[in-house]
Amino acid sequence: MSIKIDTVIIEPDSTSRELIRTYLEKVEDINLIGEFDDAINSYAQINEMHPNLIIVDISERTQLTLDTIVKFSKNLRNSKIIVLSYNADSELVIKSLRAGAREYLIKPLIEDDFIQSVEKIKDLILGNINDTTKCKVITTFSNKGGIGKTSIATNLALEIANLTNEKVALVDLNFQMGDVTTFLDLNPSFDTSYVVNNLERIDETFLLSTLEKYKDTSLYVLADPPDLEQAEIITSENITTLINVLRSVFSYVIIDTTSSFDGKTITALDNSDLILLVAILNLPSVRNCQRCFDLFKRLGYQKDKIKLIINRYMENDEIKIEDVEDVLGHSVYYKIPNNYFTIINAINKGMPVSDINHQSNLAKAFKELAALLSDNYTYSAQKQVKAEHAGFMGLFKKKEKK
Repeated sequence: MSIKIDTVIIEPDSTSRELIRTYLEKVEDINLIGEFDDAINSYAQINEMHPNLIIVDISERTQLTLDTIVKFSKNLRNSKIIVLSYNADSELVIKSLRAGAREYLIKPLIEDDFIQSVEKIKDLILGNINDTTKCKVITTFSNKGGIGKTSIATNLALEIANLTNEKVALVDLNFQMGDVTTFLDLNPSFDTSYVVNNLERIDETFLLSTLEKYKDTSLYVLADPPDLEQAEIITSENITTLINVLRSVFSYVIIDTTSSFDGKTITALDNSDLILLVAILNLPSVRNCQRCFDLFKRLGYQKDKIKLIINRYMENDEIKIEDVEDVLGHSVYYKIPNNYFTIINAINKGMPVSDINHQSNLAKAFKELAALLSDNYTYSAQKQVKAEHAGFMGLFKKKEKK
């Protein structure tokens, strides 16, 4: 006899409630034990029911509903919460996740996205996924320097740590020109070569005392070696072992790499769950992305492992997003806006963007990207119809064989 997932729906709109009920019927082992139109007034009743899964719409009375979700999270520690809303604002997403939501789904609901989220939560509840030790390894990469991948890695790592309150490791595997510690104004006592030389004694206590903790956050930084001689003795096998050890301690590992396809970089890419391929909207960068996708294909990477990030994005760029997607045959995952003065100020001061100007479009973008990658946010939006841009496309057309 299978274990049933006791579920309640909190949805003020009766039509939406019916739709959710219909979708839930398609998921095995879901036992719907209650439907409510308001979280605040039904809190006491739901609290006594001890549901495994709470699906709650926060479109109305948003702040009061979020306050109630906080209470659910504290009093029903074994309950998982999926939040629904018509509002896709990144600040609200982050507030919801911090309140205790595991998933944030945009309405109107897309059936596949909703069912996928429920299945993932069901696996957590049934113990098929270790909710506390499952780790996601994310590597930022570009085979062209000066694109901004280190800025993305450092700011993303910090925002994930702030958002989830889980332990995050930021690892600098750029052994030639690593800048992670410079970007965060850190002077760590230990580095990658020290950790690699002590692999036999590594445990959680060792790692947390060796990696440099960033201020009062849950972000831990592993610096690149101070000189090339120390870097050269680190092997690809060492990197694989290092990543596996980090997986056992941290919920997220963010890796910054070199801009070359050397053996150590490919090892990091092989061992990553996601690769953030960073590009800007100019012809050399897009051509370099083509080369990257060709190599990733030869390496056997699944398409959904690669997340294309457009950095320094401006809406009036001559090359359009649709052009890039058509040329590369890969959708753009996220666009980080161009804000030169904020980012250069942050770099020069060795501070994260959120500390320079937390209200800037750049700070909000890093927060939203962190939410997208944190396993707690499913964005379901209809893809816009692509426009044809033949002029740009013509530059990439292959010559026909005669």
